[in-house]
Amino acid sequence: MTSAFAAGGDQRSLPVPDGLDGLRLDQAVARLFGLSRTTAAALVDAGAALVDGAVRANSHKVRAGSWLEVTLPPPAAPPAVVPQAVAGLTVVYADDDIVVVDKPVGVAAHPSPGWTGPTVVGGLAAIGHRISTSGAAERQGVVHRLDVGTTGIMVVAKSEQAYTVLKRAFKYREVDKRYHAVVQGHLDPLRGTVDAPIDRHPHHDYRWAVVSGGKPSITHYDTLEAFPAASLVDVRLETGRTHQIRVHFSTLRHPCVGDLTYGADPTLSARLGLDRQWLHARELGFRHPRTGDEVRFVSDYPDDLNRALALLRD
Repeated sequence: MTSAFAAGGDQRSLPVPDGLDGLRLDQAVARLFGLSRTTAAALVDAGAALVDGAVRANSHKVRAGSWLEVTLPPPAAPPAVVPQAVAGLTVVYADDDIVVVDKPVGVAAHPSPGWTGPTVVGGLAAIGHRISTSGAAERQGVVHRLDVGTTGIMVVAKSEQAYTVLKRAFKYREVDKRYHAVVQGHLDPLRGTVDAPIDRHPHHDYRWAVVSGGKPSITHYDTLEAFPAASLVDVRLETGRTHQIRVHFSTLRHPCVGDLTYGADPTLSARLGLDRQWLHARELGFRHPRTGDEVRFVSDYPDDLNRALALLRD
């Protein structure tokens, strides 16, 4: 194989799983290796994905049991953490092991390819917090994330012990993560659970979706207050998939108000003055990684979400 992907790439050989039978080749490669659809398509076009020893087109429908040989692209150099003051980033609590922040809108958890805006880790570095060196270089100390457009409570590990203990706690669902969301319409039932697997959207790189064979994803919700056009709900996550709350409520046909990416009504969003989803990480509870004591942190709604809520109540 002479494609650009071959140089320094990671070669994988495996049979096509039953769950991917009948998918396009680029879709199958994206699902198997966690790539974006665009990257997977470029890989197939470059001849870096063979089916039963032969180069195929992106549109080729794979069959379960066919032998897939893929040369993955070498990993890109991670973006550096640059200390940068972040307006509105509030430190709620800090000690030698953890720092808990109230994250404002428009801030990413950590640097990533293509993101040039402010980050939580960059903001913490700017005010002198030393972060754990565990984890990928660009996300050191980050044990969980909030979307750029989601506000609220987030914890970052400062010590190696804290990183290890908290990563395990999140993995084994020992952390109480509660969000408040305003969703369109009225949920039926008013209290319930969404148990639906999530993976990358088969057609849109920037979106996620409920798909067969995706990662298990469980969301519990309880309606707190109902308005004529929407409902305020308390949300507890068992799992922490990318865009999980947004995807699950969109699947129920009750997207988060303001979340145009997942089908929110643009007219209602404009009336409420929202240019992002009404979604806020309200509470975070966990055992302190060193003392073992239960700790809990709460974040008030930011101004834009408060204004939208007041308009709904009028």
